[in-house]
Amino acid sequence: MTNPKKLKRIIFGFFALSFMILTSCELEPSEKIDPIAPELLYTERNESQTIQDFSKLGELLIRTNSRLKNGSESARMKGLGANSGPNYLEIVERVLQVVNPSPCGPTDYTEWLEEENSDWSSVSRNFAELTLMYVLPTYNALLFENNTRDQYFGKDGEFTQSVNKTFKDLKRFWDIPSNDIVLTAMHGNILLEREKLIRTYTDFFGLSPESAENLADAISFLLETFPEYRNGDHPNFTLNALALEGLNFMGEDLPNKIILGDGFLEGFAALGFNDIAPKAILAHEFAHQIQFKLNIVDSPTTDLAEASRRVELMADAYAAYYLSHARGASMQWKRVQQFLEVFFLLGDCEFGDPGHHGTPLQRMAAAKWGNQLAEKARKQGHIMSSKKFADLFEAQLPIIVSP
Repeated sequence: MTNPKKLKRIIFGFFALSFMILTSCELEPSEKIDPIAPELLYTERNESQTIQDFSKLGELLIRTNSRLKNGSESARMKGLGANSGPNYLEIVERVLQVVNPSPCGPTDYTEWLEEENSDWSSVSRNFAELTLMYVLPTYNALLFENNTRDQYFGKDGEFTQSVNKTFKDLKRFWDIPSNDIVLTAMHGNILLEREKLIRTYTDFFGLSPESAENLADAISFLLETFPEYRNGDHPNFTLNALALEGLNFMGEDLPNKIILGDGFLEGFAALGFNDIAPKAILAHEFAHQIQFKLNIVDSPTTDLAEASRRVELMADAYAAYYLSHARGASMQWKRVQQFLEVFFLLGDCEFGDPGHHGTPLQRMAAAKWGNQLAEKARKQGHIMSSKKFADLFEAQLPIIVSP
């Protein structure tokens, strides 16, 4: 925790910042932001100077934030062609109480996350939000981690062996061309890497190099000031898993990609699912790659929530089929079901939201259907083609979603 003397100065500084937040509508958004000299951020000075420094930092963040907040995270993901779980970031926001309450009830996972956030204050929450620290690791992985080699999974690499083995097995199991799919990790410690932050701010958010450098220096200062950030290793910063279809970004071809966040895996391991969580989450994201390859993501329906639900329920079914198939992960259905009951309760109760994944009951129904197909193939060991599986799922979908 921050020592009392420093905490007092931080609180004084935050009062100045809060005043500017409340009056920020009077500030004109600007791409050109006066630089803050690094020595203003890192040198120990008297209390009056500290207040001035935080005021400068607050003005920098507010004036830049209108540019950073131009569009929702869900819209950004869709614009990149990423099939993500937008509810994952919302879980963090609800735990930190920076969004309105959700109809979703507490779960074992959210209770774990609340405990992880017990030392966060309104000060640390607001600075993390203003700098977009919550999503910088996601965008860095989306745009700049484009090679499977030398990847490790988990803060200390604790999931690496399981993830790599499962990825290799999924590529063997399903009949799609998959050598071009990149598997990469999302680590919060990139918040310590100034050049990566600058690159993300400039290339993705469109900030000037000067503004990006100032923000990167601000994050360095904040990581030193707030030990609750854990030098970027707090699960808040990497509570995500997603799949990306290849695209051209700023003249560079990005590969089809699966990204697994450290924080997301850490939470399930803390609940005792370290044996199955990496396999199940990766199997779900790999299912999205199947959908990309078969060109079956698009739906004729104009209802965005219904279209998203179809894609996600199909991915749940694909994953369950692989996990319980004798020639797949060959896991006991009881254990798979125990994990999925927790996984499917992760806060997706906004049934009209364009990113809706389906109700927990619908998602479990899709998974059970996939498991039943795998059980039917157990004796002969036949692996159904990915296309036939999708066709059968489309016919079954009305039954899966029926009340």
